[in-house]
Amino acid sequence: MDNREEVREFLTSRRAKITPERAGLPTGSRRRVPGLRRSEVAALADMSVEYYAKLERGSLAGVSPAVLEALARALRLDDAERAHLLNLAQAADGSDSLTRPRRRRGTDRWRPHPSLQWTLDAVTAGPAFVRNGRMDVLAVNGLARAFYADVYAAPGNQANLARFTFLDPASRRFHPDWDRAADVAVAILRTEAGRNPYDKDLHDLVGELSTRSDAFRTRWGTHDVRHHGTGTKHFHHHAVGDLTLAYEGLEMAAEPGLTLTIYTAEPGSPSEEALRLLASLAATPGTA
Repeated sequence: MDNREEVREFLTSRRAKITPERAGLPTGSRRRVPGLRRSEVAALADMSVEYYAKLERGSLAGVSPAVLEALARALRLDDAERAHLLNLAQAADGSDSLTRPRRRRGTDRWRPHPSLQWTLDAVTAGPAFVRNGRMDVLAVNGLARAFYADVYAAPGNQANLARFTFLDPASRRFHPDWDRAADVAVAILRTEAGRNPYDKDLHDLVGELSTRSDAFRTRWGTHDVRHHGTGTKHFHHHAVGDLTLAYEGLEMAAEPGLTLTIYTAEPGSPSEEALRLLASLAATPGTA
């Protein structure tokens, strides 16, 4: 696969983020570029400037794991960025054909196995849902459907969290820290693009968001990636108010490329009370 432009932009953006101080190099007073020079990255990675320049031009096909690791160390890549670099290298030489997730042509073609839906429904203390790397919500428990009422309210969202974040004005109320939520959404999509570069549905979604949202287009150009496994988020639900929820994202071994996410509130907190109220509203027809 010819992904040289993607590789070039990723490596260039990572080099620009590393300051000489962080790399343990003298700063000097006549630096013309943000971050490190190519020669400095090459020295840190113990390779020639010519070879590093070739890599940064996008030529990752056939590069050995040792070289990729040296490059990751030199650029101070975190775990998500290292994985993304490896995915780009695999895509460049075609070695990802057996490891990438099975392609799903559309969310309407996939249905949760009955046992998966039973599992979701058994989670009663918090929202639980399954999403793919494009951030399509594919299966939910009752509390998640009530929690994401705004996402389902507009047919144009198509139950997609990224489309909701960038194209639906309701998202700015739902996400009090909208900028952080937007950064996370783009990083998840960028990670998926590296992991599964053949996903036409993902390409179409990125094209749509890039065309319709300046905020998305700007963030997409940063090439930031992330693993979205655990953490805390803040929300404002139109029915129950402010919520601070912890989340755990679990990769589904039986369904490669899908993630089960469960939100929970701290025991005894106002957010736990709010979730109980939301569950009560969800159980009452016509209220949630």
